[in-house]
Amino acid sequence: MTDINALIDQLTLEEKAALCTGADSWTTVPVPRLGIPAMRVADGPHGVRRAAEGMALSAPTEPATCFPTASGLAATWDTALLRRVGQALGEECRALGVNVLLGPGVNMKRTPLCGRNFEYYSEDPFLAGQLAASLASGVQSQGVGTSLKHFAANSQEFQRFTINSAVDERTLREIYLPAFEAVVKQAKPWTVMCAYNRLNGAYCSENARLLNDILKKEWGFEGLVVSDWGAVHDRVASLLGGLDLEMPGPEPERVAAVAAAVREGRLPEAVLNESVRRILGVVLGRMPAAQSAGREAAPAAFDQAAHHQLARQAAAGGLVLLRNNGVLPLARGQRLAVIGRAAKQARYQGGGSSRVNATQVDVPLDELPKIAGAAQVTYCEGYPASGGPQPALIDEAVRAAQAAEVAIIYAALPEAYDNEGNDRPSLDLPAAQVALIRAVCQAQPRTVVVLNNGSAVAMGEWIDGTAAVLEAWLAGQASGGAIADVLTGKVNPSGRLAETFPLKLADTPAYLNYPGENGEVRYGENLFIGYRYYDARQAPVQFPFGFGLSYTTFEYHDPRLSATTCKDVDGLTVSVAVTNTGQVAGQEVVQVYVHDRQCKLARPPKELKGFAKVALEPGETKTVSIPLDFRAFAFWHPAYKQWITEDGEFDILIAASAADIRFTQSVTLQSTLALPSLLNRDSTVREWLEDPRGRVVIGPLFQQAKAQMGPAMGSNGEGSPDLMAMLMDMSLLNVLQFQEHMMKGAPPAEPTVQAMLQALKQ
Repeated sequence: MTDINALIDQLTLEEKAALCTGADSWTTVPVPRLGIPAMRVADGPHGVRRAAEGMALSAPTEPATCFPTASGLAATWDTALLRRVGQALGEECRALGVNVLLGPGVNMKRTPLCGRNFEYYSEDPFLAGQLAASLASGVQSQGVGTSLKHFAANSQEFQRFTINSAVDERTLREIYLPAFEAVVKQAKPWTVMCAYNRLNGAYCSENARLLNDILKKEWGFEGLVVSDWGAVHDRVASLLGGLDLEMPGPEPERVAAVAAAVREGRLPEAVLNESVRRILGVVLGRMPAAQSAGREAAPAAFDQAAHHQLARQAAAGGLVLLRNNGVLPLARGQRLAVIGRAAKQARYQGGGSSRVNATQVDVPLDELPKIAGAAQVTYCEGYPASGGPQPALIDEAVRAAQAAEVAIIYAALPEAYDNEGNDRPSLDLPAAQVALIRAVCQAQPRTVVVLNNGSAVAMGEWIDGTAAVLEAWLAGQASGGAIADVLTGKVNPSGRLAETFPLKLADTPAYLNYPGENGEVRYGENLFIGYRYYDARQAPVQFPFGFGLSYTTFEYHDPRLSATTCKDVDGLTVSVAVTNTGQVAGQEVVQVYVHDRQCKLARPPKELKGFAKVALEPGETKTVSIPLDFRAFAFWHPAYKQWITEDGEFDILIAASAADIRFTQSVTLQSTLALPSLLNRDSTVREWLEDPRGRVVIGPLFQQAKAQMGPAMGSNGEGSPDLMAMLMDMSLLNVLQFQEHMMKGAPPAEPTVQAMLQALKQ
């Protein structure tokens, strides 16, 4: 085993500085004289973008499997499937000579307009964290590292290089950090990539609170922190802030600046050494360790056919059937009108750094007849590549739909809408597609709409006329075949939404705060993003979080909790039996939400804390068991600066979606935390009485004060409700000061409060 500390002692100052900056767009700096090799990274996260040696970011890349993007993978709610996808990605990295895959991305879907939402998993941090941890674990099982990104609060592309995300500590901890934390602790990624944006004033590339205090010290991250490409503004400041590796390179001026800063005492050499240690820990520790685990010889190629089939399975698993009046699955031998450019020019991935040079691409128009056994398939373009509605195209589509038994419209957002670097201008489909759908549905009631998009779209203008709607996402190179599998019933749809589909943009949680102004975006909705917001407002949505239809039906029964009273550190297990009551095999996603009946701080009405996907044959029953741990009941308390629990009653909601609660079970939680009192000289009477220790201290004095102030409070000493409410919400110090002025012989207020605060510590 290499003695990294001894090796660091042999490096010159310039070599140390150089190691912390890339050699080119995709590799780190080698030091041949000491046997330090280069490490190669490649863009992901749903396919490998392996460029030639030293090539620019925009250079052509090697063919690789384009798996479904994160929004499609998330809709599977299938951790085992994501691990298999990760394993395949790892195999392709090895075959292509890539050491680290840049992904997964786990930023929250704060607004459906984020142009990069297709690369992110969910609006819910628990779901995103569990799925991304599975994918990262799969990649790393093949001796290839991952780069968890973009850390943190990068939930929009608008002004992404400079925007300041203003997020309060509790919201950061409960919404925007937990998915990162889950992947760091469960999958142990080799690297974490910082975001471009600023977070609460400091660039993420220089944010010591984020990178040093939380990521490295608190979460115990042992890998290296790498910049997003071009995210570094001040190399010395970024090293002090915890950023170990700057990419891309070469950056000779920055290397010289780092060396000069060390010589001048502006950068402690120990800080530089720590970054070098982390880089060498991956390059000389994890890379050789992966090779010694039986993977010395990288395969010359990967099994393209097998990976394409896996991509098809993953795509089908994430397709969400949103609406169906019985037209699906398609009957064999029907006359079909296939309409829409996306049927012939497959829309299967987003734009930007994740664009994959696919090994092959299934064309939806070609795949459907292979399975449907259609008597006749007629194709119409339906809508132009850009611009408004074209009557001639719509008229042609209407005639074809009228002559067919079923019309299938392949609708898709323009590529510019699902793209790194810019956000979507609208929640709507393009006007040309809306006009097409409305016209075809009016002419043919048996019309199915297939959607290709990276995040939620508004449907209010056209959905009522449809017979069925299938959300197909940007589902990768095999999506054309996967869509055909689901339309024909070869595969029973089992996808569930990982994000809420709102009725309109104005209904969305971040509507009033996005995209920000004067260089700052305020996360003013706080904890209430996604379904948390719609629940709290009791607002209607188009389709709720966790929703999805099937070609079969499921019945839930026999709900059970492993305990009706439990300690927070012990947690509990939720069990429910699920029966397939239909005629075909299918998969159901059981979801468990937790509701805190009473809390000192505001909490969402419910939060997802567990889920499981179960496969069932017709008539088959299986019992699903889902564990809930400490964090399932805890919340972040800004004053305590930690996760805490409180004694009390919790509702455990067993559900098929956020809007379909099948059972509610209750549990009494016992907190094991011994927390110090937060009372201070400005705490209100109410706060003193609600604090168990404070109530003991204040009780006698409060009763004495009420008796002494009886005349002012009324004959019974209780006073009017308004007066009591006023007293309860005054600081104890103020109440005692009034007593001191009004009552002869009353104790001095300030010393009395200080004595009471001292008594709390005893």
